[in-house]
Amino acid sequence: MDLRKDAKGVEGPYALCSTEGKQIYTVDADNSRVECVVVDGAHIVDTGSLREVTARWQANTTGLEGEVNGGLSVRFIPRGGIAIPGFTDSHAHILEYGAAQELALEGSKTIQDAVALVRSFILTNPVIQKDPTRFITGGGWDHTVWNGTWPSAADLDIDPIIQGRPIVLQSKDCHALWVSSKALEMMGELPREVEGGVIVRDAAGSPTGLMLDNAQELVKQPPLTEDDLERRFSITVNAAHKYGVTAIHDAGLDPVSLRFFKSRAAKGRLPIRVYAMNLFDETREYWGDKMEKVLGEGEGTLTARSVKIFADGALRTGGSALYEPYEDNPSTPGFMRIAPETLFDIIPRFLKDGWQTCVHAIGDRANGIVLDAFEAALDGANVTALRPRLEHAQMMAPADMARLGKLGVIASVQPTHAISDMWYAQDRLGPERVKRLYAFRSLVDNGARLALGTDAPVEDINPIKTFYASITRLSPDGKSPHGKEGWFPEQRLSRTEALRGMTIDAAYASFTEKTLGSLERGKLADIVVLNQDIMKVDADKLLSTKVLATVIEGQVVYGDI
Repeated sequence: MDLRKDAKGVEGPYALCSTEGKQIYTVDADNSRVECVVVDGAHIVDTGSLREVTARWQANTTGLEGEVNGGLSVRFIPRGGIAIPGFTDSHAHILEYGAAQELALEGSKTIQDAVALVRSFILTNPVIQKDPTRFITGGGWDHTVWNGTWPSAADLDIDPIIQGRPIVLQSKDCHALWVSSKALEMMGELPREVEGGVIVRDAAGSPTGLMLDNAQELVKQPPLTEDDLERRFSITVNAAHKYGVTAIHDAGLDPVSLRFFKSRAAKGRLPIRVYAMNLFDETREYWGDKMEKVLGEGEGTLTARSVKIFADGALRTGGSALYEPYEDNPSTPGFMRIAPETLFDIIPRFLKDGWQTCVHAIGDRANGIVLDAFEAALDGANVTALRPRLEHAQMMAPADMARLGKLGVIASVQPTHAISDMWYAQDRLGPERVKRLYAFRSLVDNGARLALGTDAPVEDINPIKTFYASITRLSPDGKSPHGKEGWFPEQRLSRTEALRGMTIDAAYASFTEKTLGSLERGKLADIVVLNQDIMKVDADKLLSTKVLATVIEGQVVYGDI
């Protein structure tokens, strides 16, 4: 439905109003609420009560649903519902999410369950079933729910339907690949060691079919076709619209993905706003002074002015870089995926060349080293003009939490990671270090600005789950290792902080706070209508929240009003 047309199809502005008072959360500087917003074209042009806006726009507006007198149409939010700014996912992987949904392994309770899903995928896809040479990809498996047992190529090859096929399966945290023997064979001779990664081997020294972090790059797969990329993009866009997501910060585009988005934007508007980070490959030369930035292509829907650098791996797969060894694996403190001296070289260069610099850092050592590099690079600089980001900022020493706030580095965090990892985190880190993991309240109290995301496909792309995890630190069924009050409940965010982290603070993290992130005059009309008030409803009812309509630049892209 195009809300800019009345029942007779006449173009004109419209007012979106609540019949129950001020049920539109503007997320402005005062966190004010209003009864109506007026949209004309792509922008919000007025706010206030129904009486105020109709008086300003026309004296004879009837205010009746679907009726227009003189040009201002009025539409009402269903009773019990609210309107808020469109959600921004501050850290996700657009094409990877689409790919993971094609063969989703998340929820597999055992290795055998995952293998059965691969088998079923083959048997229910006639084209794939008839072509044993066709690569099969999927994702979402999680060894932490398999009693910590890592999968192997042998687990796949034991199934006669799968045997002999090239299979590549991404882990839930995207830091490990589980491959079949055929895929291993196609990789050719493998090096003994990989800097910043691990080729997992058995007692005899043979690869098991598991590649961690940088070793994933050894896995050979056929190039993606335009149809592959378009299909994956469409899957993600449809899910995003369904859940009220109007913008996504893509946390790492490789050259193929960037070319796809640029090509797509050259044809016109993208169906969702994409704020992209270009991947930095430490094995190749610095490109910050050579590559052109993408600034608002596709009628303002595609921007690529950021760089994504990986400092370490992931906690789930034991690759995050810690100051002290893992509690459950004292033989290692994890590892850096990039040399610290490289970070000290490239971070100031990217910042000087005008690239927002976003660094993946999980472990306390990795975060400390990255903050060292940022601190050196930001000396005397205008941090507001540069807006560097720590992607994840997952585990930090108390002194580094304070330093993060002082430096003005944005913490791009994913609250649903906390409720996924809380079940194994203490085993991995011990009872003291685990207190510094996902310490969102401590970050805020130290002056940090949080931009919230999902890291989809690592977690569900639904932002309501992000909101729920932020304020409860409970599993979807209301549980945690610390009971019904939540996992380390003192680290919970307030509802206002969570909403701002998914709207206006996310906009700040992408330099778009002047046009997006709140429902104010002059800003773009990206609006989400929800069936209940997430700012007031009991926490145990939050996950039942439904999106009634998603509006991008005044146009309904999902649902209806």
